[in-house]
Formats: sequence, structure tokens, C-alpha cells
Amino acid sequence: MRREQDVLLKIRDAQTYFPVQKGLFKRTVGYVRAVDNVSLDVYRGETLGLVGESGCGKTTLGKSILQLVPVTGGQFIYNFDGEEKDLRKLSKDEMMQARKRLQIVFQDPYSSLNPSFTIFGSLQDPLKKFGVKSKEERRRIIGDLLEAVNLHREYMNRYPHEFSGGQRQRIGIARALSLQPELIICDEAVSALDVSIQAQVLNLLLELKEKHNLTYIFISHDLSVVEYMSDRIAVMYLGKIVELAQAEDLFANAMHPYTQALLSAIPVAEVGRRRKRIVLEGNVPSPVNPPPGCTFHPRCPYAMEVCKSRVPELKTYLIDGREHQVACHLAEKEAAKFVQPVETAEVEKNAAN
Repeated sequence: MRREQDVLLKIRDAQTYFPVQKGLFKRTVGYVRAVDNVSLDVYRGETLGLVGESGCGKTTLGKSILQLVPVTGGQFIYNFDGEEKDLRKLSKDEMMQARKRLQIVFQDPYSSLNPSFTIFGSLQDPLKKFGVKSKEERRRIIGDLLEAVNLHREYMNRYPHEFSGGQRQRIGIARALSLQPELIICDEAVSALDVSIQAQVLNLLLELKEKHNLTYIFISHDLSVVEYMSDRIAVMYLGKIVELAQAEDLFANAMHPYTQALLSAIPVAEVGRRRKRIVLEGNVPSPVNPPPGCTFHPRCPYAMEVCKSRVPELKTYLIDGREHQVACHLAEKEAAKFVQPVETAEVEKNAAN
């Protein structure tokens, strides 16, 4: 079990809804529930993988943590050196100071850098904003950052169009490191890169994590990449977390039918070996008008009557002594045969003592 003081970020009942407007007067007729009552903890020093189909709310959750989009509800409680504060309740100036600790690496390395600025011009702005007044000192810091991501110091005088996609992404990582953050959100940080370049960037991220004691939230649709990078993995579907477990536990014992379908789509590299493919029928429901009960039930091959009417809770189970969370009526029924909910296990342990 992790200790409470190890928690860097607590997300509680997070909601990010976007209004759907129609007509001449832009009347609000509904809401896109991009993030719908998400609760999870991010532990200091870990890499939390966040996976799911396109449109499931992964990126919106990342931006909600950073307060880059208007958040509808919930709490984002960050541990500031032992003092917990809700990021939503910070003033504009307080949030600006908090951004030194919270950074992001964007998905597209081609659009995340201003083509009109040199690399020095792009990377010096956050340094100037947070008190590095001397230009020579900024040049020294940026040179050190470029070397930290295996680029030459003199590259700071070049423009973005002079670099490859992999080099641009390294520059994006250098920019994220410029203010010595604690938490970095990697939003599909390698999805636009060739496979060989992906491996270089992933290894660089792991190296930097160890060197600077970083915490990552690693957002991706590529499960192989997430397995390589992550300590724990959270699976999202239609704005909700449906499963959360240690990476090895999730791949060895996925309990939610949606997670099982995602894992079945991973190509097998071994010659002569095939994985049984689980093909989901139908389309992802609209986040504007999600189905009642379990939002996955219209596509689930194991859906029961209860799935159509009652929303499953994200319950925690102990499997071989490790926590495994899943929101599924079927998994709840099956898990009762071989695992115990955490609450029950703890009660019995206390009774024995």
C-alpha cells in the first residue's frame, strides 16, 4: 500500500463539460461530457499511463489538471511541499506560480513551437517570466537543457523548421524541464514520431525521470508504449475511468471487457503465435447523450440487464496483495469468487489483530 504522503495529486469527481450550442442566439442544448466524475491519485515519482480510444477524454483530463480548459466541477488537490491546495481555488497569480511545478509535452512537435522564433526565443520566455533577467544566464540554462535532451548547445540559434520531428519533440521536453517541474503531462508525446525515434524519446524520458525525480502522466492510445513507460495504467472510456491497476497486473489480468478488447488488438511479434482478437461491435456512444447504466454496455459482449440501468462503481480489489480497481458489474460478480474488496479484507485483518 502507498502512504498518504506519497500522493502528489488527488483528483476527486473531476468534471469537464463543454456546452453544445445551436441556433441564432447560441442557446445551450446540451453538454459534451469529456471528463465525467473521474477520481484517482497520482503518486510522487511514478508514471501513470492513461489509455483509451480517441475521444475518450484523456487529453481533456490532462488539460483539466493544468487548468488549461474551463473545469465544470471536482477537485484537483496538489501537494505543495506538504501543504495541499485545490488548483481550482488558486488565484491567477498563485496558479502562475504553480505552473513552475506542472508542465506538459504536447502531441504535435511541429505546431508546439513558434516558427517565427529561434529555439532560444521559444525557451527563454518562461525563464524571463520567472525571474531569470540576465540574457547570458538564460543562454546558459537553455544550452544545458538542450544538452540534457542530447542536442547541441548551438541549436538554440536555429529555427524549428531546421529540425526533424524527433529533435523538435526533444526541444519540447527541454522546454517542459526549463522550470524544474515536479509533474509533467506527456500528451501523446511520441505518437507523431517514427518507431525508431519513439524509442529514443521514450528512453530519454525515463532517463530524465530518474535524474530529476519527475512524475509523469503519460497519455497515449498505444498500449505497447504505455506498458513500457508506466508503473500504473488507468483505462478511460467515454470520460470515465473503467480500470486502474499496476501495469503488469493490467496486462496479465485485465478485468474489464473494454480493457480486454484493447489488449487483444496489440500485435504479437512472435512468429507463429496469434492472439484471439475481440472485435467490439457498434460505435462509441455520443458523450452528449451517453447511454444509461454502464456507458460501455451497448458494445459489451457480456452485458447483463443490470448494466443497462445501474452505473457500476470503481471498486478496489486485492489481487495477490496488490490493488486492482475496476468499474464493471460482471467483473464485480466474477471477482467475488477469488478476490476480496479492499474494505472487506481490511475489516477481517483488523478483526484478526
